Amino acid sequence: MMFLLRITFWLSLVILLIPFGTDSGSGATKGLSAMQAFSAAGAAVSDLSQFCSRQPDACVAGSQAAVALGEKAQTAAEMVLDFLNKRQAGDTGSAHGGVSVVSEKLPTAETSTQNTLSPSDRAPAWRGPQGKPRQPA
Repeated sequence: MMFLLRITFWLSLVILLIPFGTDSGSGATKGLSAMQAFSAAGAAVSDLSQFCSRQPDACVAGSQAAVALGEKAQTAAEMVLDFLNKRQAGDTGSAHGGVSVVSEKLPTAETSTQNTLSPSDRAPAWRGPQGKPRQPA
């Protein structure tokens, strides 16, 4: 959460320090100096830093959400890295670091759901004795 607050602070500071044209700008922003903007941004950050003392439940929930988001981002990064490694190993077909890399073929929708029955599953069901057909009574 502090990361987001810091990013917000620095982005707002950069936006405030961007010079405006002489003809654009309202009367409220014409008298605003860089020092006044910096002190106002500092006051906003100091107020936000007291947020956890005022709202402890929201702070705990926000930190749990940040941890969950971080775990998801780490998992996604690992998946992308594995994908790129497999793709690179498949494209080059060479050894990496003296060890031969065998690329695994990822199952597609067609191959993962087709031909999954065993021979015993394919055998026909029991149909009774193979004698004379039954006569209706």
